[in-house]
Amino acid sequence: MLRKIKHLWHILRQLTGDDAYEVYLKHHAEFHVSAVDAPPALSRKEFFKLWQDNKWKGVKRCC
Repeated sequence: MLRKIKHLWHILRQLTGDDAYEVYLKHHAEFHVSAVDAPPALSRKEFFKLWQDNKWKGVKRCC
């Protein structure tokens, strides 16, 4: 039962974007650390600021 609840919680976090920072850190560790000139990973605050800015940038309506 507990395993099913954890799985449901994991899916819910994915659907809502709540796990976006963890996914970003995993991506950064896998692909950017090996590069010589790779920038350091963003802090949680910097990441969500950038995420929100990109989400709301530009016109988001049909008419």
